[in-house]
Amino acid sequence: MAKKRKISTLSIIIRIFIILVVLAVGAVGFHYYRRAAAREEQYKMEQLQRQEEAARLMRQRKAFIKKIGPIARNVDKSYDLLPSITIAQACLESNYGQSALSQKYNNLFGVKGTNPNTSAVLTTKEYENGKWVEVKARFQIYDSYEASIRAHARLFQNGTTWNPKQYKHVLAAKDYKTQAKALVQDNYATDPNYAEKLTNLIEQFDLEKYDK
Repeated sequence: MAKKRKISTLSIIIRIFIILVVLAVGAVGFHYYRRAAAREEQYKMEQLQRQEEAARLMRQRKAFIKKIGPIARNVDKSYDLLPSITIAQACLESNYGQSALSQKYNNLFGVKGTNPNTSAVLTTKEYENGKWVEVKARFQIYDSYEASIRAHARLFQNGTTWNPKQYKHVLAAKDYKTQAKALVQDNYATDPNYAEKLTNLIEQFDLEKYDK
């Protein structure tokens, strides 16, 4: 009888041990599942937030283009400029109208100024010696987007004070790809990727429709 009791007791202990192991494994598995589910839920929420932010930015950018598109078309028809290029430049250089310079002073193209009464000093980035550096410069103040776009067009038409033919290749270009490259060729931009950025923007937002 004693032997049977010992076997019975051992059997109970083994069963209890197995049950405890199963419970422990189950607890670990449940904890892992909860953590995995929480991570998955967090990932979904972050992904949704990114999608919503991307959609908001796209709406904002399209609204900016819709606002300045007709202005560029109306102004540029008097000059040898393509509105698609002007719009893309404004998008790129003003961050779709979100830069401090464009919001405070309607300066869409980073046009410099000299007169303290019609300009303001701001920090900007310039591409120098193969890298971007921050510099302080004086920028022109405009009373409207139209005034900024018109001054932009006159710059290309009249050239610079030291070279009236500065932008002859820009004015001679008849399509947006050629005109974008001419901006770099005529030393309008210091960014070596400037033409490519403009071309990508024009194609992304179908800005060529403003040239027709």
